[in-house]
Amino acid sequence: MQKSAKNRTFKLVDRFRNLPIVEDTSGLALLEFAFTAPVMLLIGMAGMETANLAIAHLQVSQIAMLVADNASRVRESIDEADIREIFTGADLTGDAIDFSPNARIILSNLEVNGRTGSSAGQWIRWQRCYGGNASYDSSYGKENDGRYDSSLAAGIGPAGNKISASPATAINFAEVIYDYKPLISNRIFGNKVIRYESAFVARERDDHALKNASSIPSSELWKCNVYGTIDNPPG
Repeated sequence: MQKSAKNRTFKLVDRFRNLPIVEDTSGLALLEFAFTAPVMLLIGMAGMETANLAIAHLQVSQIAMLVADNASRVRESIDEADIREIFTGADLTGDAIDFSPNARIILSNLEVNGRTGSSAGQWIRWQRCYGGNASYDSSYGKENDGRYDSSLAAGIGPAGNKISASPATAINFAEVIYDYKPLISNRIFGNKVIRYESAFVARERDDHALKNASSIPSSELWKCNVYGTIDNPPG
């Protein structure tokens, strides 16, 4: 009885083994592709998003250096018109990542406050801002902070890495904050905030006051209570 059942099983296996469909492998590659395509697609999308994030980091870093360096290159004296040119350069540099509407630049001029005794320290003589992102302000102070006291005696910058100006010099300190805009989806890296800072000493400039030789109206200045861009300027 058991031998008869085994014989029937062997015959059934032989019958299926000899079917043409078992020997036909013409669709095997298509089947393998159907299984691997979603995985490869996800890997490709993650790779593209990673590359886009790396480019965004590079451009925001470059913008921070560009703003601080260009502000420090203005000789003799610096003007409100120079500030507009500096921010125009930042706008053009970040065009590929939709920088201006999603970012904030805070440019601060740091100097010795000229006080003595317990009031001696640094002060932010002037500060100008750019970008349509209203979520961020300076992490280190605002215009006129430290002018009459030692609240900025150690300078400005992250804890343990503060920077201060020497007498008769000024430092142009740029803070750049950008809300990353994903190429594909923010589900890959989540909501990313990219932040870079840069500082340069003003070169060949004795007068560090911010002038307005062009008599630009106050409402059109790039003050830090304004959230504008080159395409949507203040005023």
